[in-house]
Amino acid sequence: MRAALIVLAVMVASCKAPVTDMVVVTYASPYSPMHPFSRADRAWMNWVEKESKGTLRIEPFWSGSILSSEHSMVELRHGVADIGLITPIYARGGAHLIRVQAGFYGGVTTFAQQVALYRCLVESNPEFAHELDGLVVLAVQGGNLPGIVTRHRAVRSLDDLKGLRIRAPSELLPVLKFLGADPVDMPMGDVYSALAKGVIDGVIAPPDALKSLHFAEVAHYFNTLEIPRGAYAARAMSGERWASLSAAHKKLLENSSSVWEQALQEELGKANRAGEETGHEQKMEFIAMPADDTQRFLDIYNQFAERGALDLARFGIDGISSFKKARAIANRIHTSGNIHCAGESS
Repeated sequence: MRAALIVLAVMVASCKAPVTDMVVVTYASPYSPMHPFSRADRAWMNWVEKESKGTLRIEPFWSGSILSSEHSMVELRHGVADIGLITPIYARGGAHLIRVQAGFYGGVTTFAQQVALYRCLVESNPEFAHELDGLVVLAVQGGNLPGIVTRHRAVRSLDDLKGLRIRAPSELLPVLKFLGADPVDMPMGDVYSALAKGVIDGVIAPPDALKSLHFAEVAHYFNTLEIPRGAYAARAMSGERWASLSAAHKKLLENSSSVWEQALQEELGKANRAGEETGHEQKMEFIAMPADDTQRFLDIYNQFAERGALDLARFGIDGISSFKKARAIANRIHTSGNIHCAGESS
């Protein structure tokens, strides 16, 4: 009888014993928990915790509470958070190729194509890994193609850009300047107030921003020119924290990349449709760019992308080989729909 009680006691104790190998890692983002990016982040967190059977838990910190937009890569390397949303395409230094390559995607239109092209470029040029040293990339992000959002002046042709002060990503600044606009680079979080106050006349942004960033409240026109945009490493873990994980947890996080990217694609698609609906509800006018102007814009875009690639030589970076590879892959996507890296370097 006593032996039976001892066995029973051991069984009960084992049932109540806490999970001793559970690991908690922090995740930080500059966005609010309801932003499309964050909804995708939460879908990824749920998948990780479920697949790990509770042995790997993610503790989120939202709204820039511990990680900034401007210095996220440096902060992550120094352990401010274990995993974070990074934006190397906006980094002021140390990510020259990643920032410039965002302009190599002319003719690439879908999230999946953008991500595949980025991975092809990473595979062929070790500079990408060098610029991301100290970080382990967990997800690559593409995005919805931007158009031209303006307050009080409609853009119906490229000539209408002349004199407009427009917020744009860095790879578009020389293109817009060439077309006569006055482009500026500022954090996207500052754009709403700048539009409302008339500090800027417009912004290059996808339809999803009409709702998620409330641009439809302060702008009246949206030109639907599909401006190319590039992919980039967007979610990463500090290399030091990665090294501390078990082999099983590393494998799980590696497998989670496709889940995270699929969630981002789905959430951005939903956001784009919701943004268009919001724009129409707010009585914004949606304007199609003439076909000739669209082709002219793409030609100018690619010319400046090549210049940007060549200019990287001053940092000792071979950007032109990545540019040529990107253009070859983009052309193949356009003609056949195929996405693969092999034989695309010339």
